Amino acid sequence: MLIAMAGLPGAGKSTLAAALGREVGAPVLAVDAVEAAIRRAGVDPAQEFEIGLAGYAVVHAVAAELLAARLTVVVDAVNAVEPARAGWRDLATSMGVPLRWIEVVCSDRDTHRARLEQRGTRYAGLTEPTWPEVLAREVEPWEDARLVLDSVRPLDQLIPAALAHLSA
Repeated sequence: MLIAMAGLPGAGKSTLAAALGREVGAPVLAVDAVEAAIRRAGVDPAQEFEIGLAGYAVVHAVAAELLAARLTVVVDAVNAVEPARAGWRDLATSMGVPLRWIEVVCSDRDTHRARLEQRGTRYAGLTEPTWPEVLAREVEPWEDARLVLDSVRPLDQLIPAALAHLSA
């Protein structure tokens, strides 16, 4: 199975992805980690768009290898735009595995902002977005069926809901 996370930076998707990966015994592939590695390798930070595309492409390739080995994979990425989502749909179809979307939101703006500002730099080489940058992000309308979880709720309440979604 391909489990694709989605949500704005700081919403809580990486925390949920890591917990979900532990629960189902699946590797978690974080696009942010790959983008940070690309930057550390010396790619010009001014090529932000290209770095983003490369990050998704690398995670796609690794996910395909893991899915071919018959492993469940959790992908941790913002997935705010249709081309990103289409890529995961196409991958799941080409690998003959089900795709389950989980979107993480944070309904409390103060909590969301505090999480974003307090998390610091998670990956060397990656500049975390500012709160105004997060607010300016456009999230395209969804066409895919997905589970939407509000990370204001405790993680121990979100995991059972996510597991139920995966088994549906």
